Amino acid sequence: MITVTGATGNVGRELVRILAEGGEAVTAVSRGEARELPVGVPHVRADLTDPGSLRPALDGADALFLLVAGDDPRGVVDAARAAGVRRVVLVSSLGVATRPDAYRHHAAFETALRRSGLDWTVLRCGGLNSNAFAWAGSIRADRVAAAPFGDVGLPMVDPADVAEVATAALLQPGHAGAVYELTGPAPTTPRERAAAIGAALGEPVRFVEQTREEARQQMLAFMPEPVVEGTLAILGEPLRAERRVSPDVERVLGRAPRPFAEWASRSTAAFR
Repeated sequence: MITVTGATGNVGRELVRILAEGGEAVTAVSRGEARELPVGVPHVRADLTDPGSLRPALDGADALFLLVAGDDPRGVVDAARAAGVRRVVLVSSLGVATRPDAYRHHAAFETALRRSGLDWTVLRCGGLNSNAFAWAGSIRADRVAAAPFGDVGLPMVDPADVAEVATAALLQPGHAGAVYELTGPAPTTPRERAAAIGAALGEPVRFVEQTREEARQQMLAFMPEPVVEGTLAILGEPLRAERRVSPDVERVLGRAPRPFAEWASRSTAAFR
């Protein structure tokens, strides 16, 4: 059985669907109520900030899909090992390698896994295409998308590709001890992503470029300050490693990663 934390999120929801449709036994875990889970998939409410709350969700599990959340990575990993979990796939961040001071929290989860004695795979993602859902309200209301650094390109990754790589790492041999960097097929800029959403909608979306400080204040409402500063640095002055298109999605899945425009065409309901 596979336990999926963050099962109502953009990656976790897709992962649960893939596993369930493939006939795997899955337990979906989230902090809140679950909606739109596949028929027959049980849901357990638990919070990664409280490793003890995971016990019911891990009962009978031999594999775990894990998000970075909470301040006790060792407690989460210990709970998984005590429950009999043998394999863990962790969604981390490319920032662990490129901005270690800003992404110490993610690094702590990676370290806890490496020391756990379990089989582990780390998926280091850059930006997810689904970050564009932050524009949903303004696009629905005014057909406007606002972001800083409008002409700086990064190779954002489709959360569905992350879910498919996670599926391979959970079910197939050969991925233990691997660290995969997951990106899309090409860099896109915020301005280009807004235009792609407009094309998918069949209506133009106007792009408004924020100042760095405007974006910083907005992000501080839901992100710790070190992560905000690291994220703004990546968005505005990306390093070569952060602009690089990684071969890892294609290496694992045997196909190129999906482009942003494909994600936009699948996601129009959020922006109408």
